[in-house]
Amino acid sequence: MGAAAMMAALSAFAADDIVERGRYLTYAGGCISCHTEDVEDAIPLAGGRAMETPFGTFYSPNLTPDMKSGIGGWSDDDFVDAFWEGVSPDGKHYFPAFPYTSYTGASRDDLLAIKAYLFSLEPVPKETADHDLAWYMSSRIAAGAWKAVNFEPARFEPDPSQDEQWNRGAYLVRHLGHCGECHTPRNAIGVSQADTEMAGSTFGEEKIPNITTHRIDGIGRWSASDIEYFLDIGMLPDGDFTGSSMVDVIEDNTSKLTRDDRLAIASYLKSLPPRESAED
Repeated sequence: MGAAAMMAALSAFAADDIVERGRYLTYAGGCISCHTEDVEDAIPLAGGRAMETPFGTFYSPNLTPDMKSGIGGWSDDDFVDAFWEGVSPDGKHYFPAFPYTSYTGASRDDLLAIKAYLFSLEPVPKETADHDLAWYMSSRIAAGAWKAVNFEPARFEPDPSQDEQWNRGAYLVRHLGHCGECHTPRNAIGVSQADTEMAGSTFGEEKIPNITTHRIDGIGRWSASDIEYFLDIGMLPDGDFTGSSMVDVIEDNTSKLTRDDRLAIASYLKSLPPRESAED
């Protein structure tokens, strides 16, 4: 199977059902958790969720197709450019709290399927709060400068030395699911550190675990089935259940995936080199 066909193949849906395919990919991309306000009876994907970072508080935007407060006026190219290039329709640079640094690897077909699903939703007229950031991050010029030094747009390229399952897992983990955005430590200016990829990090007051194959610090003793089951219902191999932000990831993301995709994620994670947990 060719690279484009592999990325497009989602066995649960008919190939021509772009909205349903987009719904699936929206779950795979983790959009629900970040773009739904953390309050009772919040409207999914209408934005407003606060994300605390060392640089201040970011508020996620409204992803419904409202023409004023949402993305209803966006073209296909506007949507793709946001994910691939980290720029808004009016040319402003996005802060990397929006993980375009990972989404840049997503295929155009997948992104436009997500757009088709989002545009099928009821428009919600809901403005979100302005970001509350440190003074040195208060301008989009700062975001542009950060991108110029630390961001290089590139699509995912399957590794021909690996099988289809591994490549599907790599695509989901590295790009669409953007696991490294939380599980990889960052330096003082917020750049993910490749030499400690997936070795765990600290996000606010939450300790994000090591998911490399280290047998003590990471998940090296987990089988592929252990990983798949965890991603399905959140149960650890010892019978305990996950907590903190991973609860939302399980509920709104990985539990919605097909078993084949969860096993693909497991295949990729099982191939990562073992690393000791990163220092705080």
